[in-house]
Amino acid sequence: MNPFDQGYYDEHELKNAGFKSIGQNVKIAKNCTIIGLQNISIGNNVRIDDYCSILADNNGWCRIGSFIHIGAYSFLSAGDGIQMEDFSGLSQGVRIYSKSDDYSGNYLTNPTVPEKYSGVKKGMVRIGRHVIIGSGAVILPNISIGEGSSVGALSLVATSIAPWCIYAGCPAKWIKSRSKQLLALEAKLIQEVTNNDNKYGVG
Repeated sequence: MNPFDQGYYDEHELKNAGFKSIGQNVKIAKNCTIIGLQNISIGNNVRIDDYCSILADNNGWCRIGSFIHIGAYSFLSAGDGIQMEDFSGLSQGVRIYSKSDDYSGNYLTNPTVPEKYSGVKKGMVRIGRHVIIGSGAVILPNISIGEGSSVGALSLVATSIAPWCIYAGCPAKWIKSRSKQLLALEAKLIQEVTNNDNKYGVG
């Protein structure tokens, strides 16, 4: 055994771990931190790489669709819900927050403080189909990133993003429209896997 390669759990090892649901062809790196398994559902063809954290304890929840990759060192704070739709993905070190402290000084901060003393901002984060988030980007609470949009590396997403756009910067700003050519490729992939006895668990 290579001591530097901890490897992945597959769906057979994960099916009894306590997830709300787990699909086919799922791989999760063995050195991830995942809390609130009962609130997390994962579709088919998903890979979650090394040192990722998903926190969905208490009333939190996280829904990860199919054909999704989450790059190493990403952090998903799903206390108020995170939804990643099919064919979306996170590059390395992406941070998604569905809850965030108030930084104004009007409230106490950090999770050790009772809620009545904090001014936590919260709201579900939705990552639409075919969305790709670049390395080191930060997504704040109560954000929707529309289908087909992309977010550049090191961007700060503080407002929702319309479908089929390219955004980048801090804060993230519209750069240009994004091509829809990938939809034709999706259709070819679905046809291919349908013709191969649905080995990818589509549908």
